[in-house]
Amino acid sequence: MSTYIFGHTNPDSDSIVGAISLAYLKNKLGEDCIATRQGKISPESEFILKKFGIKAPELKTSYAGESVYLVDFSDLAQAPHDIKEATILGIVDHHKLGDITTDTPLECWIRPIGCSNTIVKEMYDYHKVEIPKEIAGMMMCAILSDTVIFKSPTCTKADTKAVKELSAICGIDDYKALAMEMFIAKSAVDGASARNLNTRDYKAFDMNGTRVGVGQLEMVDISVLESRVGELFADMKLMKEEDGLHTILILLTDIMKEGSQLLALSDDISKVEAAFKIKLQDNQAWLDGVLSRKKQVIPFLQPQF
Repeated sequence: MSTYIFGHTNPDSDSIVGAISLAYLKNKLGEDCIATRQGKISPESEFILKKFGIKAPELKTSYAGESVYLVDFSDLAQAPHDIKEATILGIVDHHKLGDITTDTPLECWIRPIGCSNTIVKEMYDYHKVEIPKEIAGMMMCAILSDTVIFKSPTCTKADTKAVKELSAICGIDDYKALAMEMFIAKSAVDGASARNLNTRDYKAFDMNGTRVGVGQLEMVDISVLESRVGELFADMKLMKEEDGLHTILILLTDIMKEGSQLLALSDDISKVEAAFKIKLQDNQAWLDGVLSRKKQVIPFLQPQF
């Protein structure tokens, strides 16, 4: 019976590539594993998969009765609805420890670094398993994405080391040029609906019994969305009602300006203002230097609840 490996809902490139890279490693170690995903492939992930000629993981949203490995998350709010009916064999993650629990001991690789694929790279090294050229290239791109080409405050020496070693394996010396191509693909908004933009990298959190949603859209130039902010807010309102959220935030992150435009809707907007020590105008504010949701947003927002 196969074991399934997958990342969080609304999967980003770290979740997609992490499922693929970890599944390959586990199969090499004698486990029958299949990479899967919980949602649609983002434009960035599509770019990466096409660049290295790898098929996308199969879509699977129910895991009752299955054995699984989780990549890039450990929060129930980002898990399949029936995760409590699955057997979790392990977790590979670089976020805060979430509220998922297990009935049996598990393999756990959780490190405070920039990307889950950096941890998977360390697992390959630990087990002395050679990484195929194509998978190395995808892992390199996932790390460059999650660390915003090393600009994110989450980036560590382990991440930069992994990228350099993976670039040597895949034969791409100018990895920063490739990363810019990737971010340009990620920035494509023509024809995309407001819901698509709001949920490309969206995560729900249970903050002490309160449901909070935080999405992030990383772009080379967020000014192209100025005329669509009204659409984004209208869809945020719908998402808030549909998911029973107390608060929903969308971060429009400009990787060149190195900051984020915050869009916020909340039952108590003072909590958002207190979290970031700001005063919102028309439910918006510029957060200078904010590039990381997990290090610069969630740790400040959660204590307000």
